[in-house]
Amino acid sequence: MRSEEDLLTVRHAVRAATVEAGFGIVDQTRIVTAASELARNAYVHGGGGTLEVRLFPPGGRRGLRLTVRDEGPGIPDVEAALRDGFTTGSGLGHGLGGARRLMHDFRVRTAPGKGTTVVVTRWNDR
Repeated sequence: MRSEEDLLTVRHAVRAATVEAGFGIVDQTRIVTAASELARNAYVHGGGGTLEVRLFPPGGRRGLRLTVRDEGPGIPDVEAALRDGFTTGSGLGHGLGGARRLMHDFRVRTAPGKGTTVVVTRWNDR
């Protein structure tokens, strides 16, 4: 994710994965919104990054896991960054916390100068 166009590609790829995983339209929208927020954060604050999409197929618990990585400056205070209204840029400050609310599982690994990895999962219990 190194350009605005890449952010659009992320949205399309994640939407396709949600359809393949059998999510309904509401959950598709939740997941795509979370992916978009995380990808934008990696692009804007992390100088770019990568997205890994993992499907949990039928036969076990079905779901979709997204891993967003960047090599930026890291997040100095994760708890503050998760609070609504917190921003280090020009946004509204709902991205990280909003993504957490939209997904079932949410993990952040970050360290100063070593980048950030956010792993989110939404389970499909349909």
